[in-house]
Amino acid sequence: MASKVRVYGKAQNRTALGIVNAYLVMYPHATLEDLRKAFPDRLNNWKIKGKDSMMFVSDKEKDLILSKYGDASVYEENFLSKPEDVMKLQDGTKVSIRKGWSKEDFEALVNWAKQYDIEVAEFEPSKPFEKGGFVLEYLNGYVPPVPVAKKPNWWLWLLIAAAIIIVLAFLLMRSCNKEPKVVEKVVTETVVVHDTVTVYLEQIEEIEKNFNAAKFEAGKADLNDDAKFVLHDLVKILNKQPQLRLKIEGHTSDEGDAAFNQKLSENRAKAVVDFLISKGIAADRLEYEGKGSSEPLDPNNREVNRRTEIIVIE
Repeated sequence: MASKVRVYGKAQNRTALGIVNAYLVMYPHATLEDLRKAFPDRLNNWKIKGKDSMMFVSDKEKDLILSKYGDASVYEENFLSKPEDVMKLQDGTKVSIRKGWSKEDFEALVNWAKQYDIEVAEFEPSKPFEKGGFVLEYLNGYVPPVPVAKKPNWWLWLLIAAAIIIVLAFLLMRSCNKEPKVVEKVVTETVVVHDTVTVYLEQIEEIEKNFNAAKFEAGKADLNDDAKFVLHDLVKILNKQPQLRLKIEGHTSDEGDAAFNQKLSENRAKAVVDFLISKGIAADRLEYEGKGSSEPLDPNNREVNRRTEIIVIE
């Protein structure tokens, strides 16, 4: 059976975290019990204080850690417990996964995940003092299921309706009040929106920098794994800011044939756009253009001139 999700990971611990997150994307209503059945403790054979380790620990099981290992600090030392690493299940349970994977255990986890149509790209170790991470790529036309929220009870609908009536009444009263305080509020909100857009522009600049650091192979327009890893962050921004439209410009140095460089720059810019479209970004939000070697940043620095620019056009 063809794989549905591919995990790109940096650092072994967070690649394991990515595998479990891929499972939760495919089975969004999974409970902690389901998770433990899907990935049993025996997959990780490392021991804590001489005792068998648990694969997962919920936020409600801190006392269990203390009773089993006799030390509450074991939680922070042996589980991914930082807020960005803790998984939140649909029922609200927060779950941490075990740290510490031997090569054999990690390979066993990768093979185990294949039964759920999850594959792992070639593992990339993180550099010293560099935090790892992961991104997920959906394969072969796979579309993850959308979690279906439980229908609220009739009394909750009644409360919502009452709240809406109160808010409408409050807004109606304020619309009749012409005091300067109302004008000040509107101006303040406008500044907040501007700051939010500025933050996204700064993030796009950082993505452009990291994408160019990934580099294309000489004379080719194929995206490598590092480039895809960076572009997943751009997909997140475009999903959060549906009004944004981008233009991707490809640039080369002046080495070699000018006509070849022009075509190469177009193909590289198109490769970025094609990747974004494959991740669900509407094609009418994207443009691309190849500039060849016509717009160098520094005539004396060919490396700087080889670049891809991400331009916000709306």
